[in-house]
Amino acid sequence: MAPLLKWARGLLRRSPLRPLQFPATGFEVIPETELLEEENYKEFKAGTYCPVNIGDVYASNTYQVLGKLGFGSTSTVWLARNLQYVDGTHIKADNILHAIADKGILESFVKDEMESPSPRKFVNNTPIYMSRRFGLPREFGRIVLSDFGEVVKGDVKRNHNAQPDVYRSPEVMLKAAWSYPIDVWNVGAMIWDVFEGGHLFHGLDPCPEKGYYTTRAHLAEIIGLLGPPPLDLLRRGTRSREFFSEDGQWIADCPIPQGNSLEKAELVLAGRNKEMFLNFIKGMLTWRPEDRKTPKQLLDDPWLQSWEISD
Repeated sequence: MAPLLKWARGLLRRSPLRPLQFPATGFEVIPETELLEEENYKEFKAGTYCPVNIGDVYASNTYQVLGKLGFGSTSTVWLARNLQYVDGTHIKADNILHAIADKGILESFVKDEMESPSPRKFVNNTPIYMSRRFGLPREFGRIVLSDFGEVVKGDVKRNHNAQPDVYRSPEVMLKAAWSYPIDVWNVGAMIWDVFEGGHLFHGLDPCPEKGYYTTRAHLAEIIGLLGPPPLDLLRRGTRSREFFSEDGQWIADCPIPQGNSLEKAELVLAGRNKEMFLNFIKGMLTWRPEDRKTPKQLLDDPWLQSWEISD
């Protein structure tokens, strides 16, 4: 215990780090006519983004900005270091963050910014930087959920559009009242993507005149995997009549993929392991939101709780 306390006291007495001096020249200037990253969002045009410069120091000389990691519809994401004690941050991949366990990628990130400053432009004296990616770490830290710009309270039923296209739940597509279960569907589709190495749903319309994501193509894919939706769900949706008849028959001008199933789509596992994984996924990907498992039930699922699964 004594050595540990000695180490802790030494840490608290550590001298503050000096801010780094980043290059003021030598970077590519993006043309004014080219929209860069967050410039495409109306929130930026409305002036709601905080202007940030690489090298800026904030909070009474506590944090220094080292570089831009990414951007979103309501904010930008930056790498910063704590000048007082230790440094560290999170790496952004859409809304899923990995805590950084391999500090070597931080050193490489700063070195790259020093030697090859990020391209940028200025709009009304506001700097806009091109994001810089981390290198691949040797080990990953814990996973953290981020980006709460579109969060709403789940105890109030809603029916506005939500979720990224490939992760949209049936009730969102049909414009039925939705709540917490849409997140369960979202997680199920995302777990499949990460585990299987590709999207379960794409929603790309086969019609030559379209060829992009459409709700009808996405619904057709779900029918191809899960079968037709229950009538009681269709009756809740204000858009259901665009795709289904009164008795639940598919009427949209988009073919339903044939011969598909979750069992056929799963290509990584085998035997009992595959069976348990599919049961886990099926607990999240159901037409009716009330039929989906709760987050607590999912955490207790046998597939997550089993370290070794024998056939």
